[in-house]
Amino acid sequence: MPRDRYTITADDIMPLEQYELIRADKKQEAILRKQLTRVNVGPYATGLFESWDSMWLQIQEMLRIEKGGAEQLVDEIAAYDPMVPKGSELTMTLFFEIPDPVRRDLFLRSIGGVEDHIALHVGAEVIRARPEGDLERTRASDGKTSAVHFLHFDFSPAAVAAWNNDQLKAMLVIDHPNYGHAALIGAEARAFLARTCFAG
Repeated sequence: MPRDRYTITADDIMPLEQYELIRADKKQEAILRKQLTRVNVGPYATGLFESWDSMWLQIQEMLRIEKGGAEQLVDEIAAYDPMVPKGSELTMTLFFEIPDPVRRDLFLRSIGGVEDHIALHVGAEVIRARPEGDLERTRASDGKTSAVHFLHFDFSPAAVAAWNNDQLKAMLVIDHPNYGHAALIGAEARAFLARTCFAG
């Protein structure tokens, strides 16, 4: 598959009957991939680094569920292709998960603006998160943030070099006043993401 183009087009998407033949294998691949790309940050936050493969699978699954054909495909590509890393970035879906709806609502109201308090720290390099698109992730009316955030981390050449230097620690950091936590990103995960997300 043309991952080196860092974009998904309609030509990359399989007809549903063909996708069904490989779906079980692709779902198993996704489980294994998430073992490398999932990062838990504190008790409630989970970050999932995305890739060409994860976004391709998401599009195929949405088409399988909704069966909207060519018209739906246009919308799905518009929604998910922006989250395919474009060669000098990492992308992430970040979830805040609390099962109890009342506690979850209170928590999300307490961390308004959290999207401005997320960064990757790699040695001395700090790569701050950039929220996807123009979506408002914290409501102006009551300060409640979304339970799901779509994030980009734009890497300079120096940041890429730091990421590839396994002598340096890499961490995902959330430094919101009401939710301050960090998580190490392991060497195997870093190597996988470098192979699949960075050009060259």
